[in-house]
Order: sequence, then C-alpha cells, then structure tokens
Amino acid sequence: MNEFTGQEDNLDEDGNRVKETVRARYGGIASGIGSCCAGPGSGTSPDEAFSMVTELYSPIKGYEPDADLGLGCGLPTRYAHLQTGETVIDLGSGAGNDAFVAAAEVGAEGRVIGLDMTPEMVDRARALATRRGAANIEFVLGEVESMPIADEVADCVLSNCVLNLVPNKAAAFRETFRVLKRGGRFAVSDIVLEGELPPQLRHSAEMYVGCVAGAMQREAYLSVIRAAGFVEIRVAAESTIHLPDSVLSSALSRDEIDRFRSSGARIVSVTVNASRPPE
Repeated sequence: MNEFTGQEDNLDEDGNRVKETVRARYGGIASGIGSCCAGPGSGTSPDEAFSMVTELYSPIKGYEPDADLGLGCGLPTRYAHLQTGETVIDLGSGAGNDAFVAAAEVGAEGRVIGLDMTPEMVDRARALATRRGAANIEFVLGEVESMPIADEVADCVLSNCVLNLVPNKAAAFRETFRVLKRGGRFAVSDIVLEGELPPQLRHSAEMYVGCVAGAMQREAYLSVIRAAGFVEIRVAAESTIHLPDSVLSSALSRDEIDRFRSSGARIVSVTVNASRPPE
C-alpha cells in the first residue's frame, strides 16, 4: 500500500510492514519513548511539535490526562451523540483517551470496549481503568480489520486518527458495519488528503503529522465507507492542517513552496458520521 495515497497494492506484504511499523511506534509512545507527531530526524524542534486537539479535551467530562498521549486529530465523542446506557466501541483506543470520555457519557448502565493492536497501549489503558475504578469499560487486544467482538454489539463506534493508519480500510469499515447494531452509528476522526502532496514533501509531512501515513484522498475515503454499506454519511467537522515553512523548506525550494501553497492541496482532519441501515 502507498502510505500516502492509501492505495492497496500488495496488501499482505505492505500491510504487515505498515502494521509492524505502527505497532512499534505506538508501543514506544505508550512506554514514554518517542512521539507521534515529531520524532528524531524530523527537523522539528520540541516547541514546534504538532498537536491537534489535546487542549480541547481538558474541560470534557471523563477526561483522563494520563490517557491523552496527543495522538488524536479530532473530537469524535462531540459528534457521537452518546446516550446513557449505550454500548460503545473505540477503535484504536490507545491509552483510552476517548474511551474514558465515552464511559462518562454512557454512565454506569452503559459499556465501552476499547480495541487496540498494541499490547503496551492496552496494558496502559487497563492500568488507568483500574486506577479510576471504571467498571463500565474494558480494553481488548485486537486488530480493526478482524475484531474479536461479536456481531451487532455496539450502538456507536468511535475512532480517532486510527483508520487512516489501517492498511485494509475496506475491511476495517466492513468490520465496523458488522459490530454495529442495526441502526447504529459511528463518529470517526481521521486524516484525509485533498490534491496531491509533492513526492519529496511526503516524508517531511509524515514526520510532522504522524497520522498522515496511509491517508487517502477525501472522496476515495468516503467511497470506502459507502461501499461498506453505510448510509447518512456526512463530514461533521473538518480543519486544515497547515504545514509550516520549517517543514516545507526541508523538502522544497522557495519556488516549490509557493507552488504548493497555491495549488490547493492540503492535509485535512475530518470527523465523519455515518449509520448502519436499520434493516
């Protein structure tokens, strides 16, 4: 799979390589080694490190600072319309940032299942849940393309800057469809592309915004959701991720930067809502 267009070329070989890269990176983050959005060799100093939504979480009910590793690109719970007593699945739950918020919204009568493929993340999330005494939340180890979860369990599925990193996005959305109850819904925040990034810029952009790896073109991304059977698909929120000159100049000349800025190409954080048909 091309890491920046999301095209699935040799899915088995490339997909396994991408998964191992992501698992190693996020395992290190869970253990306090490295970061998602700026890393060694990125040319990005600590004060330039990119953060998308961390500051927006602190006033939210259920927020757990120790679960917030700065890995999200949106606020999917804001657009999920969660209700007391609902069952929620958080895909790529990491240390549990969105899962803890969801657990507070569905209350003791509800249930939250956090799913992540990185053992270190699951261990960290479980420890935090134990510390909080959160009886309505559990964290399980597994992959989004093949969830160890029964059919038609969830009222709502959440995900935050994760599905763009999944090599087989079609399988991920088919699995999301499967675990949702009929009439259930999802709220997914992700990174998409509009227009083409210059090839020489792709590596620098990925190092600055770790979640850009695997990002698809916007319309192709929405088409994958539609093909999985979802309806009422809409982009509930979006924002442009601006690449600073310090990132662009590591890959492009001044003239190339000017052409890129005038091309209309951009990296976009989107939060998408969709539903499984009731019948």
